[in-house]
Amino acid sequence: MPKGPVVILTALNLEYQSVRQRLANPQVHRHERGTRFEVGTARGTSCRVALGLTNKGNHSAAVIAERAIQEFSPVAVLFVGVAGALWDATRLGDVVMASHVYAYHGGTSEDDGLKARPRVWEAPHGISQLASHLARLNDWADPTPGHEDGPQVRFGAIAAGEIVQNSRISAEAKWIRQHYNDALAIEMEAAGVAQAGHLSGAPVAIVRGISDRADGTKNSSEDRNWQPRAAANAAAFAIRLAVELEQEEATMPQDDGARSTDWFDRRVSNTVHNSTVGIVAGSVTGSSVHMNTASKAPGPTDLITELNGFRDQLGWHRTEGVLDEDSYREALTDLDSALRSAGERTPESSKRAVMTLKRLRGLVAECPALVATLTPLVAAAGDLA
Repeated sequence: MPKGPVVILTALNLEYQSVRQRLANPQVHRHERGTRFEVGTARGTSCRVALGLTNKGNHSAAVIAERAIQEFSPVAVLFVGVAGALWDATRLGDVVMASHVYAYHGGTSEDDGLKARPRVWEAPHGISQLASHLARLNDWADPTPGHEDGPQVRFGAIAAGEIVQNSRISAEAKWIRQHYNDALAIEMEAAGVAQAGHLSGAPVAIVRGISDRADGTKNSSEDRNWQPRAAANAAAFAIRLAVELEQEEATMPQDDGARSTDWFDRRVSNTVHNSTVGIVAGSVTGSSVHMNTASKAPGPTDLITELNGFRDQLGWHRTEGVLDEDSYREALTDLDSALRSAGERTPESSKRAVMTLKRLRGLVAECPALVATLTPLVAAAGDLA
């Protein structure tokens, strides 16, 4: 199956334009709900990029990111734009790539103050390793006349909240620097995109150019000068990262999903109860098992039966503490949606069922037994119509 493009999302038109000018022959792609993307190739390469605008805020970014993931099944999602630096050590114009993202507005207000309760998403290991390699090569930045010291890539935490931070002396500014003192930059969209990637199983990278110091100088003449330069630097590094991601994907004999499908097609069947059994062992004694070298995908009726049986597996994993409560509830929602789509048996409902089951598989990715069960069901859902 051909791979989707790399999705690049931005919050501001300035950021969008910085990416778009690095694309060749961008063509409009309209989502059925009205969201407009442009799909082109990174100039001088065959790397396909789908570019979209989310507008400001974590909530909007999460919705558009989820929509892009559903629409394109991308190799990765890169969120690209500008941010404010929390500390002076990070220079204006430098690029910060998130090692992890804090949703810092999580907390509880008590008599003795506001206690931080953030959510945190770590960057995928493979993307972090590739980005570090590109940073060492240091050949990604556009030449800047009159500036001998080019921008550098820094790796560290990014704090994402719900309001514009433009002070170093306000109560909230002091609270953020106290509780998130390892964060290099602050912005308003990374948490939403990271959450969408987590729920959909899509790798996400946050790439931000530093345009100000979140110190009251936003909208100043200095900020107006640095913002386009910071956006251009972030776009340049993101495009280089996208090209490398696409090339790495192309050189793999098959992706993880395909390898998993091949492996799980050689699954062990319980011949008494007609169910799948997971075995982690070099050999099995005292039992009768049959290895299927070419298992038959479930038909429509079987698929619905299998999906209903999957509900019991979810409950067992939650009871055992393997699956947390939030993931369990999200998984049930996706499962119910897949069941409804599977029952309709139309081309459109088949597509919805496949995408929902893929999202569900990403949600339970840390539970290999659940992934093993879902993988052949994704293929079966695609054959419903």
